[in-house]
Amino acid sequence: MKIGLNSVLVDDQAKALAFYADVLGFVKKFDIDMGEARWLTVVSPDAPDGCELLLEPNMHPAAKVFQAAIYKDGIAATAFEVDDIKAEYARLTAAGVVFKAEPAETGGTWIAMFDDSCGSYIQLYQKPA
Repeated sequence: MKIGLNSVLVDDQAKALAFYADVLGFVKKFDIDMGEARWLTVVSPDAPDGCELLLEPNMHPAAKVFQAAIYKDGIAATAFEVDDIKAEYARLTAAGVVFKAEPAETGGTWIAMFDDSCGSYIQLYQKPA
């Protein structure tokens, strides 16, 4: 068994694709029209056959409530591993990404959380060396 797909709720798929691809640097893998929404996934350019991230529309009323609640409480919807969190923080900050705080070490792991501009917080983490 392996994880092949994860999802993050988004309030607008077109805006989410622009952010996740153009700003974060992920690559679009699938973009399939499903009527009201799209099956829209992105992958890391370093692992094009790896885990996909579904940019899932928050169209269901329960999804909107859940997304708003965890956002209000400052909880990350998902997390992305980076090799150099300080470099990623600098790159993304220069691109206009809004972070809750500068990277901080916690238990040997470095973390930082940013607003994805689509209704969710995303956490970056760098494993201990």
